[in-house]
Amino acid sequence: MLATETVIFVSLCYIGVLFAIAYYGDKRADIGKSIISNPYIYALSLAVYCTAWTFYGSVGRAASAGPAFLTIYLGPTLMATLGWLILKKIIRISKIHRITSIADFIGSRYGKSMTLGGVVTVIAVLGIVPYISLQLKAISSSFLLIHQYPLLSPHPHPQGIDIWSDTAFYVAMFLALFATLFGTRNLEATERHEGLVAAIAFESIVKLVAFIAAGVFVTFFIFNGFHDLGQQAISRPELRSLMTLTPDTGQFASWLAHIFLSMMAIIFLPRQFQVMVVENVNENHLNKAIWLFPFYLLAINIFVMPVAFGGLLLYGAKGIDADLFVLTLPMANKQVWLTLLVFIGGMSAATGMVIVETVALSTMICNDLVMPLLLHMPSLKLAQRKDLSNILLSIRRLSIILVLLLGYTYFHYAGEYYTLVSIGLVSFAAVAQFAPALLIGIFWKGGTRTGALIGMVCGFSIWFYTLFLPTLAGAGLIPQDFINQGPFGIDYLKPFELFGLNVFDRITHAVFWSMLANVGCYVAGSLFSRPSAIEHSQATMFVDVYRYVGRVHDSSVWRGTAYLPDLVSMLERFLGKERTESALNDYVMAHGIDRDQPLTRDPGLFNHIEKILAGAIGSASARVMMSSIVKEEPLGIEEVMDILDETRQTILYSHELERTTEELQAANQRLQELDRMKDEFISTVSHELRTPLTAIRSLAEILHDYPDTPPDRQQEFSGIIIRETQRLTRLITQVLDFQKLESGRTKWHITNVDLKAVVQDAVSATGQLVAEKNIQMNVHLPNSSRPIDGDRDQLIQAMVNLISNAVKFCDPNQGRIDIHLVYAADQLSVSVTDNGIGISETDQKQIFDKFQQVVDPSRGRPPGTGLGLSITRQIIQYHHGTLTVKSAPGKGATFSFNLPYHRPPGDLTA
Repeated sequence: MLATETVIFVSLCYIGVLFAIAYYGDKRADIGKSIISNPYIYALSLAVYCTAWTFYGSVGRAASAGPAFLTIYLGPTLMATLGWLILKKIIRISKIHRITSIADFIGSRYGKSMTLGGVVTVIAVLGIVPYISLQLKAISSSFLLIHQYPLLSPHPHPQGIDIWSDTAFYVAMFLALFATLFGTRNLEATERHEGLVAAIAFESIVKLVAFIAAGVFVTFFIFNGFHDLGQQAISRPELRSLMTLTPDTGQFASWLAHIFLSMMAIIFLPRQFQVMVVENVNENHLNKAIWLFPFYLLAINIFVMPVAFGGLLLYGAKGIDADLFVLTLPMANKQVWLTLLVFIGGMSAATGMVIVETVALSTMICNDLVMPLLLHMPSLKLAQRKDLSNILLSIRRLSIILVLLLGYTYFHYAGEYYTLVSIGLVSFAAVAQFAPALLIGIFWKGGTRTGALIGMVCGFSIWFYTLFLPTLAGAGLIPQDFINQGPFGIDYLKPFELFGLNVFDRITHAVFWSMLANVGCYVAGSLFSRPSAIEHSQATMFVDVYRYVGRVHDSSVWRGTAYLPDLVSMLERFLGKERTESALNDYVMAHGIDRDQPLTRDPGLFNHIEKILAGAIGSASARVMMSSIVKEEPLGIEEVMDILDETRQTILYSHELERTTEELQAANQRLQELDRMKDEFISTVSHELRTPLTAIRSLAEILHDYPDTPPDRQQEFSGIIIRETQRLTRLITQVLDFQKLESGRTKWHITNVDLKAVVQDAVSATGQLVAEKNIQMNVHLPNSSRPIDGDRDQLIQAMVNLISNAVKFCDPNQGRIDIHLVYAADQLSVSVTDNGIGISETDQKQIFDKFQQVVDPSRGRPPGTGLGLSITRQIIQYHHGTLTVKSAPGKGATFSFNLPYHRPPGDLTA
């Protein structure tokens, strides 16, 4: 006899090992020595895909459908080997934007939308609940079976059993305890759980060893190898049919649907996204995982058919559940230790899935459902609380318990009526609804929040109607007539024959209609809706992710003002003082930021802080929190209509500026005899000012004189007004900066400056401009850096001017900019190269003259004020450097400057 106490003792010992591994992994991570920074552990963690469905359900599927069970493993194999570029792009995007979940990913792609993130979370929770119930069913059924060792009589889950007497309930509560301890120990800025991942990798080894051990025993000890087992199976007609593939259209469609679902599941199941993307330590680990993971799937499935045929040959007529053949066969042959090993293997397969799934779902519920609601409830005064980390952790822990209770409830009332595979496929079809919004969204900039929202809601609604509700009807929770006759007796609304389509099985039928509705509504909604400014910005950064340098702060630009202490205080409320200091110190030191300064306008720092916050509460909530502190953020299209109320003021302002321009032109005529260079300056500036002023005045007058202009045209005109006003502001700022430099009124702040960080900040500041022009920018920086004596802000301005100049003259069709930083023995050099039409030798000689207009348009290169280059020349000269240009017509231009590391002795200009 195998006593119940023995089973419980062995189970507790195994659980203790998991606790020890998880604890050790977390402790090593705390001191900066990760044990999961290894491609083999990463590949093993991906094997959390192999749940109780694999360990028990694949045998049951093979016993009823033969090799059709392989479809669930062909999909992930195809995705890993053929779709690895997609996986790599998803990982790259997630690292740059500190994505915490699949809901965060989709919400962030479409303008950091809280609504979209919330919808994804609801779909994920409802879709995964049946899958969690599958695991509880497997653990409960295997325990009840091993409890009666060595008897093999069918022992179904007792109906109407009291919860307090139900093994599955206590299993659910234990899993909630483990997930809470190692999945919500503290709030992480990266949202990684290294101890948990280490435990999952160990469980992957255990379940593989256990299943192979059972397969070897059945194949070589109960039978005499594969040949003997195959011969006996062929001799039985009912088994021979399982090895035959018939040319049936319905079967072919079913295979395709199942392969498609499993391809999507390997990415979109919350637990798979968690281990593959969020928990990824090194992007390069994917290179080895794309062949190790398929090899794992092959290994764990080698003995599925032998075990299925062995069970059918020996116990097929005795009513034994085929899902449990892998446990039944060792029990029947009184293999006590093998039975225990198989039981532990099945428990590993089930618990690993539930733990990671609930941790991933708890993050989504907290960040994308609860936090957005709390932030929109002023009565809670959330912003005034000094410590929010405990509140967030409590929300996540309660979410884990809630999800497991939902899973147990579904198992208790409906899950017992279905096989493991059929329950799993229902969940696969649910998460496949994320595919259009995510996969199309990372390759097509035209996808909009409206399209994604409508597509997912429509697709999920059909899934709910054609798959989820029928499972409740099958369990007797809603009338059976719903399936047989359709609601209200409408034959065309039968959930399994929707609109009269009756050639597919239930899963294929649901996949066909839900994906058709999802993709169709997504594309149509995107084509007939307009993205907001932030949607457009996020779409560009997601689709063109490889155009960025790859550093986190290069992905977007903040244009705002905030007190640095306020930002730090906000972070401390979510992460605590210690973790906030750790998250900020590296950036502050690398960029030479003075923590004591009361005010900062560093866009890279704002972006960095937002990403840190996003790692704890999600992108959408982080954006709301940042918006409450950072002022003067850029306006989007959705806010443009508010600006129309200020159109009259814009007209008056344009008239004033127009008169100012006329005065500058008059002054130009009066000063011609005094200074040719200043004459050129005034003429050029007035020309540059007139261009935006003319556009502003014309469009503003149209809006004023024709109030019935269609709203879409009003939006278009207002957008142009905003852009031209911003352009005008930049020109005026340049004039003022140049005047300060020329008059000696500029205040210089000489410190130790890292030119590598200067280049990175300039690239970040011009990132949006480069993206709008669809220009490819490549930055080549050395691994090490060497500080120089200089004014950091002025040097950043010089770099921004050179990059902006290159953007202006790039090839309009295939623009390209290359930036190089080189450290030599006694000086450093920086170069900015564009692929534009180039500059003639004549123009090169006068390009750095004061107020020079660069070149005559008739010679090909468009005119410019030359102010940016003149300002740059002044800055470089102040630092005792030289600014040069090399070019030839039609071959682009390279602007370079050299700077010494130290200011000359006796230099008192600072």
